[in-house]
Amino acid sequence: MKTFKLNNGVEIPVLGFGVFQIPQEQTKQAVLDAIEVGYRHIDTAQSYFNEEEVGDAIAETIVPREDLFITTKVWLSNYGYENTKTSIKISLEKMKLDYLDLVLLHQPFGDVFGSYKALVDLQKEGKIRAIGVSNFNELRLADIIAFQDTVPQINQIEINPFHQREEDLQNALSRGNVQLEAWAPFAEGKNGIFKNEILLAVDKKYGKSPAQVILRWLYERGIVSLAKSVKKDRMKQNIDIFNFSLTSEDKEQIGTLQTSGSQFFDHDDPKTVDFFEKLVKEREI
Repeated sequence: MKTFKLNNGVEIPVLGFGVFQIPQEQTKQAVLDAIEVGYRHIDTAQSYFNEEEVGDAIAETIVPREDLFITTKVWLSNYGYENTKTSIKISLEKMKLDYLDLVLLHQPFGDVFGSYKALVDLQKEGKIRAIGVSNFNELRLADIIAFQDTVPQINQIEINPFHQREEDLQNALSRGNVQLEAWAPFAEGKNGIFKNEILLAVDKKYGKSPAQVILRWLYERGIVSLAKSVKKDRMKQNIDIFNFSLTSEDKEQIGTLQTSGSQFFDHDDPKTVDFFEKLVKEREI
């Protein structure tokens, strides 16, 4: 597995296995299968409700802990300095781990600064190797970099052929070499992405699937990507992207797929804040 070096020297596998929306009863086996086919980067979150099952898989695999890269994310109901520190302790206990490789703030709302300070301190204590944020736009990323002593190592955001985020990429690189990480690289199948004519044309050219073309496109842009599947053969396919390269023409064609914005949430819209406020009140984590 290839890696990118983060701005603090930690190396992150360029392909990660995400467990969002994988049912608890399927999570352990899915993670074991992912590790068996070659994944070393596992991405979960407090709000996914499957940290414990991820931990069960880590405990059972024969792959040494130091060869794995484990991520979780702090949920909004656990924001604030003390709440964040406590929640990460609980996450470590659920996953039966002594440390985490990466912890992110899951959303750019609420007491971001208090929670980020907690991540900084836990990193200094050796409980977290890398820290970062998720769903932060250019302004919010610039804000936290400007007013915190430690530059985030990661910003995990939605990136896919329909929402390519080139300005976000350039901004992140220019503000302390923050590594971008893509969630929903396949846009969760929206807009017929797997039957898209442009992607299928590139697919045919290299004998690869549209998913492989997308993951290769992200890798060549220097972006870490997270793919999800409970099917072992699909896991194998998604990790098999290192034996071909895209041409400038291929990339230009993929560039034409850019649409007006997110396929899911507009984090710049106050209605999105209202949505998450309601979610937090309805379901405390």
